[in-house]
Amino acid sequence: MSAQPKIILETILGTLGFPATIEEHKLGDDLMLDIKTEESGRLIGRQGQTLADLQYIVNRILFQQDQTSPKVMLDVGGYRSQAREALVKKARDAAEKVRKWGDAVELEPLNAFDRRIVHQALKDDPDIETQSVEVDGTEKKALILRPKRH
Repeated sequence: MSAQPKIILETILGTLGFPATIEEHKLGDDLMLDIKTEESGRLIGRQGQTLADLQYIVNRILFQQDQTSPKVMLDVGGYRSQAREALVKKARDAAEKVRKWGDAVELEPLNAFDRRIVHQALKDDPDIETQSVEVDGTEKKALILRPKRH
């Protein structure tokens, strides 16, 4: 792999004036870069938007350098890990409602990264299927969970 995610992120943060250290962790086929900084709030941004944008930029640069490069997830102070756990719990709770009532359940509009987390969390569930649907006027899509047709 010629692309170096950690070096790319260190360069971007240095250019932006964020003193930080970065730890790498494997996350299945993907890579997690955990950023340690005193300015975590500024780096996370409102509802994690700055962190999501930074992650998008890092992944675009990596893809430009090496199209086989693994997806990189960025985290600051455990923010993403906690948000991921909460999202997986919400998805599993919604799946239980689908199982119990047999009706489709729609989750609020999510960005592509969060939708992927939900799809991954439920992909092995034998009773539930997930589908992303357009939400008019936004770049986000809602997720619909419904009983799997056997």
